[in-house]
Amino acid sequence: MEYKTRSEVPNEYKWDLSKMYKDNTEIEKDINIVNELTPKILKFKSHIMDSSDSLYNFLKCTEEQDRILTKLYVYSKMAFDVDTKDNKNKSLKMKIEKLSESLNEKFSFIEPEMMESDYETVLKYIEQNDKLKEYKFYLEDIYRFKPHSLTQQEEDIYVRAINAFGNCSEAFSSLNNADIDLGYIKDETGENVKLTQSNYIVYMKSKDRNARESAFNAMYNYYKNRKNTLASIYVGEIKESAFITSVKKYNSSLERSLFNDNIGVSVYKNLIDTVHKNMNLMYDYMGLRKKMLNLDELHMYDIYVDLVESDNDKIPFEEGKKILFEALKPLGEKYLTDLNKAFDEKWIDIYPSEGKRSGAYSWGCYDSYPYLLLNYNDTVDAVSTMGHELGHSMHSYYSHSQNYVDSNYPIFLAEIASTVNEMLINDYMYKTAKTKNEKIFYLVDFLDTVRTTLYRQTMFAEFEMIIHNKEQDGIPLTEEEISNTYYDLNKLYYGDNVVSDDNIRYEWSRIPHFYTPFYVYKYATGLSSALSIASRILKGDTETRNNYLVFLSSGGNDYPLNILKKVGVDMETPKPIEEALSLFEEKLNELKELIK
Repeated sequence: MEYKTRSEVPNEYKWDLSKMYKDNTEIEKDINIVNELTPKILKFKSHIMDSSDSLYNFLKCTEEQDRILTKLYVYSKMAFDVDTKDNKNKSLKMKIEKLSESLNEKFSFIEPEMMESDYETVLKYIEQNDKLKEYKFYLEDIYRFKPHSLTQQEEDIYVRAINAFGNCSEAFSSLNNADIDLGYIKDETGENVKLTQSNYIVYMKSKDRNARESAFNAMYNYYKNRKNTLASIYVGEIKESAFITSVKKYNSSLERSLFNDNIGVSVYKNLIDTVHKNMNLMYDYMGLRKKMLNLDELHMYDIYVDLVESDNDKIPFEEGKKILFEALKPLGEKYLTDLNKAFDEKWIDIYPSEGKRSGAYSWGCYDSYPYLLLNYNDTVDAVSTMGHELGHSMHSYYSHSQNYVDSNYPIFLAEIASTVNEMLINDYMYKTAKTKNEKIFYLVDFLDTVRTTLYRQTMFAEFEMIIHNKEQDGIPLTEEEISNTYYDLNKLYYGDNVVSDDNIRYEWSRIPHFYTPFYVYKYATGLSSALSIASRILKGDTETRNNYLVFLSSGGNDYPLNILKKVGVDMETPKPIEEALSLFEEKLNELKELIK
């Protein structure tokens, strides 16, 4: 179900953002509070570390402002995302962004001033003032960054520079969402249909190969025709990252990105190395796909099509909801009761409409619901996506049991809860399958999840590492250099059983996550962790289930690798990745047996 305009979408299918703000009066009231708090915070300049009371009062004041400002930003961004053509929403978003930029400049003194003191002083203050204990881990994490801190004058210049940058992702978003026009293609019936970001995957799964090829070429021709503009935008993002890396005294942009989660570069490289050692499994699977589709050549537009028909190829939203609750029963009654709030309290924006941001996400803040944006399209994938995003939302919901400063779970952990849900849904669908074909369908679904999440996201991660290294090494990043690098990696990861069509060399230019450098590898490590957790829960391991809820409720009260160890997963070793790839091999062999 897709609606032409936002106003045509029935309210029952929209999220309820009025729980955040009912009207502009409430928005303006909070903006005023943010502005009133600013001079109070500025009074702490040169006095933050005067005493334990001074430090505590400063932290409380900044926390109050940050909570309100975050709420304003989340609201304005989500209101914009459901109708990117609404200038009123865009104006509000830009207003809040401008306010945030202004505050960043005014408060540039904070980090340098705090870094003038040693962490030993902080520990002494915590001993003197019990109220500071709620900030203990928060402060410890802040002082980890002391070797990368700047002087007051440097920080002032740095903040102004960052505010002058930062438009690359916005420019990309405009080309990728608001301004995109993919034209028309012929569907399976020969009818001309408008291709969109939302229905693209539907046509990539089409049984009509001509429809698949047409959709593939229409999509990538759009990016190919803008390749130089998109390359310039992306290189701007990379140069911005390199600038921050240099100014903040890191050895590389990769190191800087991982440092935020207190993770070493070895974890990132270990992922790539372990996947490289198991490329044969990917090649084997692509060869099996080619065989099952009975094709002389397997092209990039053939790798998403279902290998068998599914009786559940059309799953309306209400039916998808029922499947979701059945599949997630192994997580226990408490989880299911809390999950129901997502539907009763209208956390979810369900259907696509013109101007709505493509894809799906879970987002919110400490003082809001953990909302979900979907573009539900009545497919099995849509059910899985809903479960995935609800995993994020439930993680956020439980994490809000922590103090505000410890409530945000580290990005490294962000994809684990979502992927656990995906694995449980796949297992439920496989076990309840009534026919051989259905079993094959869900085996393939599992294999494709590993292919797209572990192999493909690792390929993305390796691409980012190579491209950012080239910038650091002074190699000119022309469009041709970027596209050729991506094309060579695509051939490496898919192997000789797949024809790497020339248009796939432009795939890099449509990946939004590249504007959040070195994020995508977390999908791969998250899947590896999730497979370990889900497999134990499915075996009835109540200790793992209970520890999993502790994991979800931990927020960011410790470093991510330590939080993950609470559920028995150690990502500093190759073991979780090897176990995931071993399970991939096991399912691949099971599929081979079924199709004999």
